[in-house]
Amino acid sequence: MLILEGCGHACQRKYPPELIERAVRMVAEKQRETQGRPGIIREVGDLLGIHPQALRHWVKKDEARRDPQAAAACRESERIRQLEKENAELRRANDILKAAAAFFAAGLDPRPPR
Repeated sequence: MLILEGCGHACQRKYPPELIERAVRMVAEKQRETQGRPGIIREVGDLLGIHPQALRHWVKKDEARRDPQAAAACRESERIRQLEKENAELRRANDILKAAAAFFAAGLDPRPPR
């Protein structure tokens, strides 16, 4: 029996636990049948009238419950992706600040331009 706890107040009111369990099972079955095919979560969500993001959240939660190591690896890769994005943003900001500093420094230079 699949038990998904703590999925938030909104989904507990909107979707009964039996529907959540059935949807997650259907996604798992379809993923086994058609390995690697995209769009399974959306397909099952449309079939059962469940928002795909809610279903994706439940599926990830179930996968994490079944395989804690995979969940940890997923969280770690997500954190790395987030840090890489932040690093790129900081590099862009640094480049902008360097350019601005050079621009204003050139305006303060007392020597006439050649």
